[in-house]
Amino acid sequence: MDSLRVPLPAQAPATEGPADLGTVKLWYWDTGGTGEAVVFLHPGSGSADFYPYQQPVFVSAGYRAISYSRRGHLKSERGRDVDTFFAADDLVALMDGLGIDRFHVVGNALGGYVALDVALSQPERVRSLVLASSMMGIAEPEYQGTLQALRPGPFSELPPEVQELGPSYRAANPGGVAEWKARHERSADKRAPVRLRNRLTWATIAALKVPTLLMTGDADLWIPPSLLLQIGDRFPGSEVTIVRDAGHAIQWERPTMFNAHVLGFIGRKGKR
Repeated sequence: MDSLRVPLPAQAPATEGPADLGTVKLWYWDTGGTGEAVVFLHPGSGSADFYPYQQPVFVSAGYRAISYSRRGHLKSERGRDVDTFFAADDLVALMDGLGIDRFHVVGNALGGYVALDVALSQPERVRSLVLASSMMGIAEPEYQGTLQALRPGPFSELPPEVQELGPSYRAANPGGVAEWKARHERSADKRAPVRLRNRLTWATIAALKVPTLLMTGDADLWIPPSLLLQIGDRFPGSEVTIVRDAGHAIQWERPTMFNAHVLGFIGRKGKR
């Protein structure tokens, strides 16, 4: 399938380097410009290196695209306050350092935990929220039990590409699988835990004031469509999108569809 074999595009010019946040230096890239900022928050398996399919597309659409590696991931330090920091505070500090007041935030998988946390803590800063293939860190016991049932003990023994990339993509694009694996293997050295400011419950989510798009792949082993549709009922005014022939890494496996859905959503809902 040609749609599963999208070649890596040439990247737009961007500033790269460590951002000194005081207690930690985080590696980031930033395409700059006067457009609204879209910040991509990577999964636990990745880094700021996981968005080559998004960077030039969002720039072409008029946005300022940004991503950074969380603590302990590719080129980022763990920091001097590794036991007390909050991941959302790092995001806000980076935005402050770049002179950005308000921004769209796109969180993939574990990045979605941080995205939701900052949207709840500082909704005035977040124009729109996209949570893609994310379990979101919801602490409800019944929900946590469902997640554990979906991934019994032997699941963790599977190769990471089997856990995260759907079977259609693995069958159609072995070159893309190899590139994803290479980026995964170099992404994390001494990753720091993701600490959240909010305890994420159905009650806290019901108070969310930021326009939200929830996405998953139809072959996602972590958060399948039926579960995401149930969660969508808990998010006020949210939209839910299921991407076909995709596993857990939608932005990598199905970048054309991912980009179109996100750009369409933030164009409709992010003008606030």
